[in-house]
Amino acid sequence: MPHKMTLTGSATGPLREYDRYVAFDMREKGSPAAPKGLKKSTFISYTVFVAKKAFNKTGLTKKSIMHEKILIQGEPTLDIPIDECPGEIGIICFQITVLPNKNDKEANEAKDKKEAQQEVSKAQQEVVATKQEEKQDPVSQPIAKEEKKDAKTVQPEVKKTPVQEQKAAPPKKQQPIQPKGTKDVVSFDDIIVPEAFLKTRPNPVKTEEVIEFVKRTGHLDKPLTIEKGSKVLKDGYRRYIVAKTMKMDNVPVVYDDQK
Repeated sequence: MPHKMTLTGSATGPLREYDRYVAFDMREKGSPAAPKGLKKSTFISYTVFVAKKAFNKTGLTKKSIMHEKILIQGEPTLDIPIDECPGEIGIICFQITVLPNKNDKEANEAKDKKEAQQEVSKAQQEVVATKQEEKQDPVSQPIAKEEKKDAKTVQPEVKKTPVQEQKAAPPKKQQPIQPKGTKDVVSFDDIIVPEAFLKTRPNPVKTEEVIEFVKRTGHLDKPLTIEKGSKVLKDGYRRYIVAKTMKMDNVPVVYDDQK
């Protein structure tokens, strides 16, 4: 059974497109130390082959692939022609993942920390305001006792609802909150994404902001724009990616002719 391999890093050369797949070069540095008596390993070059469908799902482009850090999982092959495989080892990619940028991660952590501090500060202010209101409007204990006594003497006139009537009128399910401007809610699987969107990759920082918004509120910040009949996506590709990442079954939409 072929050996499974994992590579991390960025492409060291331009993206090459073929009929059903794309290819690009990567390299990894060997270990800084080697057993006594053996030579140290140097850089090993690889040529990675990825199916176009899998590559398009990552949102990578010819320009961004040389700047984004990616993770490749696959198996080695020696059956690729030398003109298509300039690397020392060819890798058939089974899975490709774009790794988060270190700067983006630090920025998101700093933002989360700031929001947490603001929530704590707001809670403290509410506690102080509540204490001040209690000092300004103290409740008289004798009046409270009289009200309690009067409450005991009043006989309730409301009849209890029979169990059968309670079962016949089950509580209504609360509809999920949708963002402002939503005209309809459709199944995520029904939306068709044009190839022009698949060739782009939204800003990862803004995408992460929308993901955090969904985690806090349970819904997208804005509806997607689609054609009413064909359900082809017209605007909101970033929110489409967020809905896919968060595994949302239904998404809020507005139709192109209603904007």
